[in-house]
Order: sequence, then structure tokens, then C-alpha cells
Amino acid sequence: MIKAGIVGATGYTGSELLRILALHPDVEVSVVTSRSEAGKAVSDRFPHLRAYNDLKFTDPSIKILAECDVVFFATPHGVAQAMMPEFINSGLKVIDLSADFRLKDSDLWAKWYNQPHGCPELIEHAVYGLPEVNRATIKDANLIACPGCYPTAIQLGFLPLLENNLVDTSRLIADAKSGVSGAGRAANVSALLSECADSFKAYGASGHRHSPEIRQGLNGFSESEVSLTFVPHLVPMIRGIEATLYAELTSDLPLEKIQALYEKRYENEPFVDVMPLGSLPETRSVKGSNYCRIALHQQADSNTIIVLSVIDNLVKGASGQAVQNMNLMFGLDEQAGINQVPLMP
Repeated sequence: MIKAGIVGATGYTGSELLRILALHPDVEVSVVTSRSEAGKAVSDRFPHLRAYNDLKFTDPSIKILAECDVVFFATPHGVAQAMMPEFINSGLKVIDLSADFRLKDSDLWAKWYNQPHGCPELIEHAVYGLPEVNRATIKDANLIACPGCYPTAIQLGFLPLLENNLVDTSRLIADAKSGVSGAGRAANVSALLSECADSFKAYGASGHRHSPEIRQGLNGFSESEVSLTFVPHLVPMIRGIEATLYAELTSDLPLEKIQALYEKRYENEPFVDVMPLGSLPETRSVKGSNYCRIALHQQADSNTIIVLSVIDNLVKGASGQAVQNMNLMFGLDEQAGINQVPLMP
């Protein structure tokens, strides 16, 4: 049985990890840390875990966490990098759900996160945890940088177009919408029900922290430099991401042939569902699951291909993908613990 520890488990991604791992056949959560909740029962903070978790929160001690086989960091940016050298030197496998090790350029990271990077020497050792792209390297990794939620939905949507050199990479557009849980669990006036209900707005239109991560990922698939316009939006729902992606085709390949390329690319991917042409994937169709559902469209007399991509931001966009990475790292069934039917309604 694999022993897992979770650092910073009081937020939404931490609670999702606890929910998913509670029924994982090969994993036992043995340490759950939180400085603010130390000594309190996990089930008091998360009553849905009663009868599934009898642990108490502890302080994040390397001595205690070193007894685990894998440690998940479900912390704000800047926290994991401060502790990471000691964890890696102790031989632990670490999966970081924050943004600390996603970007390969430490100066670029510092620009977008407004602080110097705490341990740039480890950046090159971190494997970007998008299984559909990096499955082979994930299996041998000791440090995983789990992708962000928007980057997951957007990269999976654009990937086959770029790999097959079918679009003008200087004109990619991602118009994406997220539920309010994407802002985290900390008190935030803009996330209050009375502030966000019956409303819909863009944010980060002049530049969002996920933009460099998305471009970095897309450039890894593309023969030419990618230019991306990315605008996120906040919608009045709890969880889910819908990304509407636009690209100008440079090929006269008919949409049916492009559909076949998508189906071929993802035919062996357990958590990517390429839907029939003309489908309109809904966020509720992936709620609580690790699935990404994708559909293709092209309007009459238009050279623009439209890709619709939906995920649950807390599962495939965070904790579910983290567990998918863990399964690969330990040679387990990749779907173990995360092959869950989405919730409806």
C-alpha cells in the first residue's frame, strides 16, 4: 500500500485529493497537513469525509512526511518551492499542484508571480504532468508539476491541430470560462454568491498567469512559434471549465478528416473523449470526473476551426490529474481511483 501525504489540504484541491484517494485501492493517506488547522480532525473541516478519514491535521514536518512514499502539495504558489529541496533530497516522490515548477524559465515565473523563484535549480528536474503528452517521462519522475486547469483544457483541445501542422500558429484564440472554485477557497469578495450570481465577466484580459504556461506547452507540439490570445471568464457555477478555441486552418483537409485525426490521437487516452462532429460538450457532463470532452465545429464558408473542450477544473484540472500522475509514477493502473462516472445533475 502506497503511503501518501498532502501538504496544505484545507483548500478545494486538497479536499478533492482526499475524496479521490479515500477509495483508491492502492493508496493510504497517512499525513494531512495544515498549519492553521493542526490538531483538528479532517472530518470536522470536511464532513463529507466522515467514515472515510479519521486523521487529524498536522504541521508540515519533513520528518513526518518523509515516512510517506509520495507527497502532494496543494498549496498556493511559492510554498512548495521553499520546501522542495529537502523533500527531493530525502528521496520522496512529489506532485506539486501549484504553479511553482510549471514554467521552465525562472525569470518568466518571477515576472508573472511577482517574486523570485525559490529554487530554480530544481525547475529542470520537474516533469510537466500532462499524461497525454509526457506519459513516458512521468513514469520515471520524482517531481511532477501538475498542469493548471485552463492549460489542461486548452492544450488538449489544440494538440492534434498543432501536431499535424494544420493551423496558423500566429492566430490562436482561447476563450475560456471557469466556475468560481477556480479562485480557491480563501475569502474573496468577488466569489461571494451575491457578487457572482446572475453575472458573467472576463478577467485577466490584459494578461493571465496561465498564459505563459499554455504557450510553453503549445510550443512543445508546434513546428513554429505559437502566438495565443487567451481570455478567461468567471461564470456563476461552482466547478467546471469550458474552453472555446479558434484557429485558422492552413490545410484544405475537410473537417471529417480532422475529426479522424483527433479520434486517432486520443483513441488510447482513457480520459479524453472526442465526441461526434457537431456535439456541444457541457461542463456538467464531466462534473466530478477526470474526463476532458472535446468536439469540433466549422461554420459554413469559414476557414476557422472551432474546438470545444470541457473539464472539471478540480479533477482533470487539478487533483484527478495529480492522481493520474501518481498512478503512472508507481506503475499502477492509470485509471485507479479516478475512473469515476460524472455527477448528474
